[in-house]
Amino acid sequence: MIIRPAMGCLAVLSMVLAPSAAFAQNINITRSVLPDQPYTLSYPDTMEASGGVDKPLTINHTNAPLQCNMSFVPVDDSGWTPEGALASLVDADLEAGWSETFPGFLMGAKGTTAYQSDAALIYEGTSTDSPMGIPLTIVHTETVANGLGYTLDCLFDTTMAEQARPIVDFIIANFSTEADAECCVGVTTELTPAATQ
Repeated sequence: MIIRPAMGCLAVLSMVLAPSAAFAQNINITRSVLPDQPYTLSYPDTMEASGGVDKPLTINHTNAPLQCNMSFVPVDDSGWTPEGALASLVDADLEAGWSETFPGFLMGAKGTTAYQSDAALIYEGTSTDSPMGIPLTIVHTETVANGLGYTLDCLFDTTMAEQARPIVDFIIANFSTEADAECCVGVTTELTPAATQ
């Protein structure tokens, strides 16, 4: 499965700008209502969910530029694995694809990570010339389970990485491709730093 960047400007423009992103004490859980598209998404209660069913599920932080989008994608490779996907990544192709929406997108670290239910591919990059007028960090994850392709993309203001990244890591680690998953698990990610150019 090769995932092409599918993030649109309209989704990004719905982010709210504010000075800080505080990690909440309470957790919201959104589960699939469709038996053929199972998932569980856990996130801090400072984020609100919208969409879902026939659209990407979007969660936005209520007072900071932080957004995550979960969607289903077609699977054209029955033997897909995160390790195989990682080995076949071409940074230049990904940069070109993401740059269509986020000008100046540059690849950063890449590797594999663990959702609560499955192993996943993960990579990140930055856009210094985003449509929001702020530098954005984009963290992309994907996996295949239940015959479905899942993507979970999170975007946040790069200057707020210290506050936003723990929230993003929590959301990714607790995402499940099962509809009956429980919260909460720790964070385990193995990333390879981007090659210096």
